[in-house]
Amino acid sequence: MKLGFNKYFVAFFAAIQLFTAVPFAVKVAAQSQIQQFDDRVMISLAAHRTPEQTGVMLFLSNTSKYVNVGVPVALLAGGIISNDKQMRQNSAYVASSTAISVGVMLLLKHLIKRPRPFVQNINIVPVYMAGGTSFPSGHTSTAFSTAMSLSNAYPKWYVIAPSFLWAGSVGYSRMYLGVHYPTDVAAGAALGTGTALLLQPVKRW
Repeated sequence: MKLGFNKYFVAFFAAIQLFTAVPFAVKVAAQSQIQQFDDRVMISLAAHRTPEQTGVMLFLSNTSKYVNVGVPVALLAGGIISNDKQMRQNSAYVASSTAISVGVMLLLKHLIKRPRPFVQNINIVPVYMAGGTSFPSGHTSTAFSTAMSLSNAYPKWYVIAPSFLWAGSVGYSRMYLGVHYPTDVAAGAALGTGTALLLQPVKRW
């Protein structure tokens, strides 16, 4: 199992290199077709906001930090109360997937330093002024990491469907609120999903 787990980490760090290299091309080609697409989507979303939708999107965005912590804590508590070793392992799997996703996301943000949409383009009006850098979306990466790891741990449709519906809604909310480009969200989704897939051996420890 140890050799197999090492192979997962080799693949994981290779993926990190890919995530580091590709966005640099996006950053250099600031007015590329990808950037123009990003800008068009953001401007369109901002132009069609309503107070009711904005309230929902703020709520969905804020659920990320609570769900990401609450899911592994609930699994751990359930595993302790019921003396269920597998549930405790699932808790460690979900928590470690999200934690590593956060670490890689912060590294990429530090390396790439892509400006927030409203900083790079004054025509993009955000709902609020988020700090830090834009690529990849942290909310999206952790949401998809939680969704993917929970779905792997409990591969039932009634777990998978709501998990990814929630994660996708979090990603969309970040664009709607004007704080992340579509490519930021797509990269965050790929990062979170990939981290959870690569850490599957944790379930069997």
